[in-house]
Amino acid sequence: MATIPPLAERMRPLSLDDYVGQRHLVGKDAILRLAIESGMLPSLILWGPPGVGKTTLALIISKQLNRPFFSLSAINSGVKDIRDVIEQASRLKDENENLPILFIDEIHRFSKSQQDSLLGAVERGLVTLIGATTENPSFEVISALLSRSQVYILQNLSEEDLVELLNKAIKEDSYLKDRKISIKEHEALLRLSGGDARKLLNVLELVVNAVNQQDVTITNELVLKHVQQNMAIYDKAGEQHYDIISAFIKSIRGSDPNAAVYWLARMIAGGEDPSFIARRLLILASEDIGNANPNALLLANNCFQAVNVIGWPESRIILSQTVTYLASSPKSNASYEAISKAQDLVARTGDQSVPLHLRNAPTKLMKNIGYGKEYEYSHAYKDNFSAQEYLPESLSGTLLYDPGKNAAEEKLRERLRSLWKEKYKY
Repeated sequence: MATIPPLAERMRPLSLDDYVGQRHLVGKDAILRLAIESGMLPSLILWGPPGVGKTTLALIISKQLNRPFFSLSAINSGVKDIRDVIEQASRLKDENENLPILFIDEIHRFSKSQQDSLLGAVERGLVTLIGATTENPSFEVISALLSRSQVYILQNLSEEDLVELLNKAIKEDSYLKDRKISIKEHEALLRLSGGDARKLLNVLELVVNAVNQQDVTITNELVLKHVQQNMAIYDKAGEQHYDIISAFIKSIRGSDPNAAVYWLARMIAGGEDPSFIARRLLILASEDIGNANPNALLLANNCFQAVNVIGWPESRIILSQTVTYLASSPKSNASYEAISKAQDLVARTGDQSVPLHLRNAPTKLMKNIGYGKEYEYSHAYKDNFSAQEYLPESLSGTLLYDPGKNAAEEKLRERLRSLWKEKYKY
């Protein structure tokens, strides 16, 4: 078994019809599928979590369009490698051959100079770029390249998708189908995979190979018994990166500075981009600390800027200061919950009219029909406050921001309660 490709590679689909997941992109009459079938494919960025099929989708596109497929990894490729690909593409053009697909895995790790070196070839149509990223391309891909590409967002695979992959592997893989394999319980397989299809199939293969008999009944107990003893076997090629950043964030959220700085050291030892770490801290400072300690966001923002100014290795000290401060800080996700509730409310209630007294009135006509009439300028009232209605009438009294149970937000709660009396149940 050691000489054959891993199960995840053996099960890699070769057509859109065999592709599991991402129906919003490649299902019947979906936007990306129509672009592929038309042959008029722009350069594109595939943005989504690990193991949801970005590389596979790029390979299928190349095969379906009958285009040469060149692949680079941002981790171990440089400007010279890019130039070599462009030279090959130029030769193909001179020979009147189909121009290639250039797939760049983890394009968010490419430097600005590396991305700049791609621009000319993309502009001239020498290559059709397909970049794969787990990070928001708005932050990581230069604007000139982003403007010449279409961004497609890939979603996490559903439980239904993952179970379908397991069943397909058992029935169709040339090695597994000769075994009598049944899945009695799949919860442990799904949990250990973290929604990553590649990891899911590798875990399945590990468990099956660990059972020295033809019949295999997979249970949660069997999976945990063999996988926990052999985590390193399937946690290869940087996949552990996602587990470590998860442990890092959860340690800070859990107010454990010792664990947080340990996982920070693990990321440093693994060569993680300091800007990536600093950006995650910036998000966490708002999402998990918020108004319980507003200074956290200020410190995280200063950390992000300082890391980009100071450089490595001194940045590790700035990161450590910020990590230990955020981990030790009081926590609140009240502002995060507030915007989530508000977005859900908007989705359910649609475009509610803005109350007339809150509307802007830049023209005489607007003033005549009541725009801005009876608006009470808060600073003209006691305590700079007027208890007028600010929500659409149908939503009056809706509570979205509920201050957290911490000292700083309890003060906010008391102030809001004193201002709004019975209108909002703070």
